[in-house]
Amino acid sequence: MTRRPLAVVVPVYGDWQPLLRLLEDLGPLTALSVVVSVDPPPEPLPEGVRHLAAAIPGRGEQLAQGIDAVAAEWYWMVHADSRIGAECVAQLEAVVQRERPAWGRFDVRLEPGRPSLKLVAFFMNLRSRLTGICTGDQGIFVHYSLLTAAGGMPRQPLMEDIELSSRLRRLTRPVILPGPLRTSARRWNRDGVLRTILRMWGFRLRYWMGACPSRLARAYYHRPAEPRQPLPDADRSPETGPETTSAPGPEAGQQPPQGAATDRTR
Repeated sequence: MTRRPLAVVVPVYGDWQPLLRLLEDLGPLTALSVVVSVDPPPEPLPEGVRHLAAAIPGRGEQLAQGIDAVAAEWYWMVHADSRIGAECVAQLEAVVQRERPAWGRFDVRLEPGRPSLKLVAFFMNLRSRLTGICTGDQGIFVHYSLLTAAGGMPRQPLMEDIELSSRLRRLTRPVILPGPLRTSARRWNRDGVLRTILRMWGFRLRYWMGACPSRLARAYYHRPAEPRQPLPDADRSPETGPETTSAPGPEAGQQPPQGAATDRTR
């Protein structure tokens, strides 16, 4: 199979104006972008950008769908509200040109960058550097061979970035690029710094203790539990185990049932 050098996969839910600014930032990489959106674009996207309607909402599912749709040597997963400087593109191109399988992320900067948020970004980057756990805000990139070895993109409605980086770090430590990749601080401004930190770590602790991602997503997005359809007695079975994953490239398997949550601001 012939693979393109790089695919930039962007999940979108309503962030069309930030997305258009992101595509401008990407410069020559714009034509390598795959946008997977829950809602249709309000205007035509730049030439060369591939748009897919999300089969199942939720960042994990949307990223998996974008990865399934294109065969690439490298995948770069970027949030729509990120801003990419020329230095980020140059740093990633240098990694790609080494022609060695790797994965990693960028140091992140929250904008607008008031003093408390500069401190938050500093500790986000430090924590990631020490633990090898990366978040979607940090622009995770990965070689397809490592993504395949890690079981593909986790198709889960929450903590897909934590799960992916947990699997990848078992294979090799992440490459840390200085960036900075700039991302929106709207969640922190809306909910407050301390409350956001406590809430995020509360969900991560529950996840590490084995909580089901679907149940966490319902709590995260304040969604009621979906009614379960009764099965005939002969077909009843225990709840399924780990969330499904997606191998990179168009040869990946079938989509799981619909019902994942959608994330605008995580």
